[in-house]
Amino acid sequence: MLSLLRVFVASCLLSLTCVAADRPNLIFIMADDLGYGDLGCYGQRVIATPQLDRMAAEGLRFTHFYAGATVCAPSRSVLMTGLHHGHTRVRGNAGQTNPAAQALQKGDITVAEVLKSAGYRTALIGKWGLGNVGAAQSGLPRKHGFDEFYGYLSQHHAHNHFPDYLWRNETREPIDNVVTYVGEDGAGYATEARHFADDLFADEALKFVSNNRERQFFLYWSMVTPHANNERSKVLGDGAHLPDYGPYADKDWPNQDKGQAAMISRLDAHVGRMLDHLKQLGIAENTLVIFTSDNGPHNESKHNLKRFNPSGPFSGTKRSLTDGGIRVPFIAWWPGKVQRGESDHVGYFADWLSTAAELSGGDDPENLDGLSFVPTLLSSGKQKQHEFLYWEFHEGGFKQAALYQGRWKGIRSGSENAPVVLYDQQTDVAEKNNVAAQHPEIADTIGTYLKSARTSLPDWEPRWSSEIQNAK
Repeated sequence: MLSLLRVFVASCLLSLTCVAADRPNLIFIMADDLGYGDLGCYGQRVIATPQLDRMAAEGLRFTHFYAGATVCAPSRSVLMTGLHHGHTRVRGNAGQTNPAAQALQKGDITVAEVLKSAGYRTALIGKWGLGNVGAAQSGLPRKHGFDEFYGYLSQHHAHNHFPDYLWRNETREPIDNVVTYVGEDGAGYATEARHFADDLFADEALKFVSNNRERQFFLYWSMVTPHANNERSKVLGDGAHLPDYGPYADKDWPNQDKGQAAMISRLDAHVGRMLDHLKQLGIAENTLVIFTSDNGPHNESKHNLKRFNPSGPFSGTKRSLTDGGIRVPFIAWWPGKVQRGESDHVGYFADWLSTAAELSGGDDPENLDGLSFVPTLLSSGKQKQHEFLYWEFHEGGFKQAALYQGRWKGIRSGSENAPVVLYDQQTDVAEKNNVAAQHPEIADTIGTYLKSARTSLPDWEPRWSSEIQNAK
């Protein structure tokens, strides 16, 4: 009997070991304001991105994947909580006018908490944007599942790629740059620029992976390129500040264009370093790497959009609810596991939490808006599909958008009873032609959904442009 018990216990321990061994490390790499068309593998012809093109060739390139929002803070909130833009905690960029509105709160469950509970070592390196010191400290990263944090708490601070301090956990760590402060939350620009933040983040990311190669880990590597330094752009006319212009130094272009291209090629090289590092450590086959961007491309460095066509075939840029503002590159790389090729699966940031929970064996919280895309990644099982995806935008008058059945995009602005502008993405990817009159039943279906899609949240109540105008 004792022998049978020993065999049973040994079998259970072996089974648990096998389950643990099957769970991949997870690395989620996010660029900042990188457009769908900014990468060679998505049609870019001017800027060189050989490492991300290699990642796409060796992995799975998604062609119909969306950010959580058209600006950074709510997009990151959707990613962290698995809740769409009308349900997640942070629904806009509030800044210093109401910092608590741009902070996660106790009880907001994040993907980091799910993975930490499943035994993963968790780290955030780079930009956070969901909680700061002071009134927004409820959202500090280590209060929401991250064991380690190094980077920027505030997105305004993150505008400056050469800061004179970064946060390590809850401690300000000096950086040997000299900064002229402009605006709020540590924003400004460097007059003596010695250390580029994304270079520091890349080194930290590689170090974290090396230190945790013997166990499961989750790394959220949130880059700050190619976001503009808005304050430097306003004061000096050039928001594309980086150590050098790399392969574009001799181009007959304005410095803003050289800088924009060089930032994208520089982030590309950092991703390549990570992929090579995983192979050198011998853990590439047990590591899923995702690369994406938080929203569509910016135009705040004062560079020439026509030169680069960063939105690809889509209309709009950052702050637009057309696909140029929200459809993003999304590449999955996991040698020997993720199928190689291209996928037109329709997904968005809210899906990451459910996907990570399934891969890690962690507990998937209830009432999420996201759906796991593991069946698409591994070419196994039946992939669930979204009936609706939802976005909203609060700047300059409230707007809403929904994608219905992966095909029909409806956008409402002006007032809650305004007609829905309808686009058929199957025949009009640029969303140029309003077909609401030809498909009134589709427009009505989306319009009805938009009225019930969001939950009320005091800090983020809609102010339609008609209401703003009447209040003047």
